[in-house]
Amino acid sequence: MLYDAYEMQRSWLAGASQWAGMSADWLNSSANPLSYHGMSGIVAASLDVFAHAAAPRGKPEFGLTSVTVDGKVLPVREEIVDRMPFGQLKHFVREGAPEGQPRLLIVAPMSGHFATLLRGTVERLLPGHEVYITDWRDARMVPLKDGSFDLDDYVDTLIGWLEKIGPGAHMLAVCQPSVPAYAATALMNADKHPATPRTLTMMGGPIDTREAPTAVNTLATERPHAWFQQNVVCTVPAAFPGGGRKVYPGFLQLAGFMTMNLGSHLVSHWEMFKHLVDGDEEGADATRAFYDEYRSVCDMTAEFYLQTVDVVFQRHLLPKGEMMHRGRRVDPGAITKTALLAIEGERDDISGVGQTRAALKIATSLPASEKKYHLAKGAGHYGIFNGRKWREKIAPVVERFIAEHD
Repeated sequence: MLYDAYEMQRSWLAGASQWAGMSADWLNSSANPLSYHGMSGIVAASLDVFAHAAAPRGKPEFGLTSVTVDGKVLPVREEIVDRMPFGQLKHFVREGAPEGQPRLLIVAPMSGHFATLLRGTVERLLPGHEVYITDWRDARMVPLKDGSFDLDDYVDTLIGWLEKIGPGAHMLAVCQPSVPAYAATALMNADKHPATPRTLTMMGGPIDTREAPTAVNTLATERPHAWFQQNVVCTVPAAFPGGGRKVYPGFLQLAGFMTMNLGSHLVSHWEMFKHLVDGDEEGADATRAFYDEYRSVCDMTAEFYLQTVDVVFQRHLLPKGEMMHRGRRVDPGAITKTALLAIEGERDDISGVGQTRAALKIATSLPASEKKYHLAKGAGHYGIFNGRKWREKIAPVVERFIAEHD
């Protein structure tokens, strides 16, 4: 019933958002005599903020149409290299780019947001790399006939897409996929797979959540696994292609993230309101752009979500050396050919400091010279892969690390 109730509310708010938006436009119109009244700007700004907050959202576009390489502006087009029921491998093709630049697979999280959350990550690395990204689908749009998708399938998909890209590629995982990316790397090293990545960069990943546990980690350990099955798993309504599928809804994930930093979000919307009252559309647009992406959420399959909670957050199987992949143990000690870079944010409130660095400790067979750690001063979770700190301080570390091992 929860998903149906949410959809009913969303449909109602969509109409209310349209009404509020039109009313704000009318109050701001010079053709409206009321627009010259002192209170009209305040009322219009209030309606505008509500209209934006209540508007329905779908999957955003990357919108990367060009890139500057060696002083030349090159067109960029998106190419689908491989398509699977639960995702596709997307390549950002730069027409006329120099040959021989490092090939990089960016592994986007399957944690409630679309891959476009990493738009800033892609944009910063695009000038110097052949960039590919895992573009996961909204689980509610995948028909039941297409089967299930769990953590084992995630690992298999990464291995398959590295094969598509070819030998000598690099891999960068942001947040949650650090665990399956690490597992795939360990399995490929053990098998001496020809497409084993040369480097694996993990950014704010929950490799060992026993280190500096955050509120997210505590939530997972304080409740039994059955609680998550009973309280956060919903059935997709019949109106969607994936009707009947069990999922962890994106709207629940968004609600959780919003309440974690509710004060900050309220301040952001208050600042947006003040910008609108002052007529500062540019300032308001910055807030709009962030929340257009932040509120664009997607569902993940229940089996993937529940397995991740169990394996990563409750039993910590990877750092214990007990994680299994289709009956086979994932051995971190098997990593001998892939250099590892762990990046953490000093103010990360989702993956605490030390959780990603643990990936270096458990790779016991990898020489110290092939391991690197970077703590981003003053960076929060999203600041690791988006924004000024990412562009100016963190991305150069990633670029140097990849270049040294390419």
